[in-house]
Amino acid sequence: MRAVLDRLYAASLWLSALCILAIAVLVGLQVGGRILDALLKLVGARETGFVILSLSEFAGYLLAAASFLALAGTLKGGVHIRVTMILGMLPESVRRMVEVAGLAFAVVVSAYGTWYLGRLAYDSWRFNELSSGLVPVPLVYPQAAMALGAALLVVAFLDECLITLRRGRPSFRATEDAITLGQEG
Repeated sequence: MRAVLDRLYAASLWLSALCILAIAVLVGLQVGGRILDALLKLVGARETGFVILSLSEFAGYLLAAASFLALAGTLKGGVHIRVTMILGMLPESVRRMVEVAGLAFAVVVSAYGTWYLGRLAYDSWRFNELSSGLVPVPLVYPQAAMALGAALLVVAFLDECLITLRRGRPSFRATEDAITLGQEG
């Protein structure tokens, strides 16, 4: 089961990276088109007028998808921002209980958010909602990507909660400890 979950987290990070790559390619094409038009204008040739319609809208949807799809993998990798000053002062047995309680709370809150993101995507699909930009985009796609990323975050929080109950500390603590030791040393 551990290997399946780790592959799932890695796949979500790859999907997130592909969304960021798609943004870079689209923006690069738009900038390239503008540069080409400027060069053509300099030599007196006819400009191409190349424009990617609704580029900012596409970039926004891809960024939302990338952000949500990266949540689970970054949690498991120990790169979420956590304020651990108080946790670091607690005895290990108390810290374990606080971390389990925090992770359990995170499961509940993220599951609640995931439910509503899923309902939003379902309603967009049911009513065939389209974006209001120049290029109408079915809103179900970016919303479904966000719901998928949120659902994976629920799984990751639950995974970490169970790991903490079994081992006494979440798996991402190793990364936090390495960062703390690197700053002190």
